[in-house]
Amino acid sequence: MEDAALRPEIASSWRRAELSGLRPDAAVDRLTVEDIDRRSRLVLAAEPVLDQASRELAGTAFGLVLADRDAWIVDRRFGERHLEATFDRIGVVPGTRFTEENTGTNSIATVFELRQGLAVHGHEHFIDSFKPFACYGHPITHPVTRRLEGVLDITCLAGHANPLLGPFLRRAVADIEQRLLAGSRAAEQRMLAAYQAAALNRLRPVLVLGDDVVLANAAATDLLDAADHAVLRGLAMDAPFGVRQARSVRLSSGRVADVSFERISGASGVLFELEPPAVQAIPRRVTPRPVQRDFAAYREQRTHVLISGEPGTGRSTVARELAGDSAPAVLDAVDAQHWAPTLDQLAASHTGLLVVENIALLPSEAAARLAAIMDRGACWVALTGPPPSELTGPAADLASRCIARRELAPLRSRRDELPALVAAMLADLGSTLRFVPRTLEVLAAQPWPGNLRELKALLRHIAASRACGDVLPRDLPEAYQGSPEARRLTPIEQLEHDAIAAALRDCGGNKAQAAKLLGISRSTLHRRVRSLRLS
Repeated sequence: MEDAALRPEIASSWRRAELSGLRPDAAVDRLTVEDIDRRSRLVLAAEPVLDQASRELAGTAFGLVLADRDAWIVDRRFGERHLEATFDRIGVVPGTRFTEENTGTNSIATVFELRQGLAVHGHEHFIDSFKPFACYGHPITHPVTRRLEGVLDITCLAGHANPLLGPFLRRAVADIEQRLLAGSRAAEQRMLAAYQAAALNRLRPVLVLGDDVVLANAAATDLLDAADHAVLRGLAMDAPFGVRQARSVRLSSGRVADVSFERISGASGVLFELEPPAVQAIPRRVTPRPVQRDFAAYREQRTHVLISGEPGTGRSTVARELAGDSAPAVLDAVDAQHWAPTLDQLAASHTGLLVVENIALLPSEAAARLAAIMDRGACWVALTGPPPSELTGPAADLASRCIARRELAPLRSRRDELPALVAAMLADLGSTLRFVPRTLEVLAAQPWPGNLRELKALLRHIAASRACGDVLPRDLPEAYQGSPEARRLTPIEQLEHDAIAAALRDCGGNKAQAAKLLGISRSTLHRRVRSLRLS
């Protein structure tokens, strides 16, 4: 059917599905099934409502499907038992994820996109396998936080569609939302009980962080800055329920705290306890940092150094630190045609550090001149450029002459340092702005392709627009107001994240092409995009 024959909201959904690389003849049995949380807050709130609704639908050819806030199907009910096999055949099973990217237009995936109730009639489905059915879906919104908690869907064969499906479903959604509200109050009581039990020892700092609740005793208030809340939330983001874990954390004050933490069962909060002996003030940098000691040795021995990392990670800053008290001579490979003819003269006259930046861009002739100077030991040289694995040809040859190397991590791998980095950069800018914990969490979820340079530019922009006060998430530029719920990635996951992001970028966002480029199936790509929280 042509888009022109479809309702506007359905036509837009079809276009989104097509842009994701989905085809109408896509097989529904390709959907992977993942483990789900069958005792989540949503499932517990919806269970009695679905029980009642399924009793009302008994003997009818209608089925109910519940999806969570990430579009994973978590429960389903049937008016007639034989519908179970029908739902299995079209992939509507607990543990599958219904997004427009993998299931096209339907009343789960499209409701997630639109955040409003929607009926989808037979021919309006994008996937051919769904066209025999009609469905109506409605979003479930938490009454307090106003966040999307999930979607409830009712489905039947297209010939059995009834205009009363909408009111029936909206009543069920309202009941679920009221149970979420009651459960929220009970969860707050559980968080308070956990806090009170842990805070009996008034000398021990105790903190509970929930979605919209912060409980702290005087010891925790004295110890922790608001920026530390963002670090602690990130620490516990993937912690399992009922399992106590422990970590050492450097706080924004410079103190190192041993923190034990545990997610509170039946609530969204995390209980943190800090050990008093570990939170005493520690003099900062009483002895030189290992890097500083290394740099002192490099200066004394005039050791050639390769400083590598992505653009914006601070390569030039590290080169200036390496130079010490003497000003370095800095040459940029972009301008090599201008300085290469006089390179020998510069090397002979400059007694300090010679920094050559962006060596991946050096022409062959300039690289050969520089290599000869390094081989003769005529000058102390530091090279800056991308990670060694990305260097080829003359640049790789130059890098091989540096036995000392410093590779700088990208900002996305240093998310726990973000509060301290923000505070330091604001101080450099002479700003008294305060970034509240929620804002720091939003920033920590960003990909930061420009690394420290991008962060500094963002802070400079915000500082220029306001003189003082708290910076809330809504105060950030629109491009940075992404979800703060991206979980902490392991190093391996970060590499996978970067590879998938690069493939999607190279393919213009077309997931089918990106999957082919990566050598994986499209369903695997969809699953990893979801798991790694790629936008």
